[in-house]
Amino acid sequence: MAKHKRIGILSAGGDCPGINAAIRGVGKTAIVKHKMEVIGISSGFSGLIQNDFNILTEETLSGILTLGGTILGTSREKPFKKKGSTGIDKPELIKKNYRHMGLDCLVCIGGNGTQKTASMLADAGLNVIGIPKTIDNDVFGTDFTFGFDSAVSIATEAIDRLHTTANSHKRIMVIELMGHHTGWLALYAGLAGGGDVILLPELGYDEKVVNDYLLQRYQKKKPYSIVVVAEGLERPETEKSAAHYVARLIEQGTGIETRTTILGYVQRGGSPSAMDRILATRFGSHAVQLIADENYGRMVVNKNNETESIALGEVAGKLNTVPTNHSFIAKALALDICMGFASNAKK
Repeated sequence: MAKHKRIGILSAGGDCPGINAAIRGVGKTAIVKHKMEVIGISSGFSGLIQNDFNILTEETLSGILTLGGTILGTSREKPFKKKGSTGIDKPELIKKNYRHMGLDCLVCIGGNGTQKTASMLADAGLNVIGIPKTIDNDVFGTDFTFGFDSAVSIATEAIDRLHTTANSHKRIMVIELMGHHTGWLALYAGLAGGGDVILLPELGYDEKVVNDYLLQRYQKKKPYSIVVVAEGLERPETEKSAAHYVARLIEQGTGIETRTTILGYVQRGGSPSAMDRILATRFGSHAVQLIADENYGRMVVNKNNETESIALGEVAGKLNTVPTNHSFIAKALALDICMGFASNAKK
């Protein structure tokens, strides 16, 4: 009889809702269906370097579906960065510890940086499977990452709450959402929360168009406005915050009192939404099937609501940005939402 496989699993990069659901999806499918042994590696790639791991069992995985964060811990360790003063060859140490753990495959849960590292480890000869997670939804090759739906819900609730404050004080409220260099979170939450202006890095914006739009709302006796901006919005290098920069341009250009809210890390915390639990579970289960089929060097993806996979080499170094012709942008313009440019001069 062929021996049962032994697989390792780690979570790296920023935390987000749904990681534990993915760990459970991998672990339970591996243990129950395929009789594999599952090793949980602590603190991302740091755990591989330091040989820090524990065996995961069905009991270990029980009750974690609804938990935020990650039971394995995480870090932003990048083992392929230049050697520091210690001179340690981290990739070689990872390969050594991979063999010491007796792994047949390594499952890497993470965003763009994690998938790039996973691809490089695959190129170095390790059996690797990637699972994409991030609230930013910016991992190339997949329609959606888990963590995104939860973050949209959190951001939408924050925008909902700003409406009452803005209305009470007759102010313009600028809220900055995460997203790294992309505008997925701002676009979805902006639409769901009834934002009046939504500014995305992919589209850019015209200061005069935004200010004229806000003044027209004021003249139409609409006493307040909600402006949703993505953190990656273009601004001078001296400006640390997109929200504060945009708010200053608006107040100077309109004379209307303007306030800012930077939602920050609260978008990444808490229990995952039902959709993220399902997506993470699907990703985890599919990852194990790839391992069972010995189809390594792949990342699990969601395409047209189907769970598939693509080569890790196709993902590394690329970004999933909001297309400038995305249907949501056209819908927003049809609702008279300002996207930062004149609708008759759409990019």
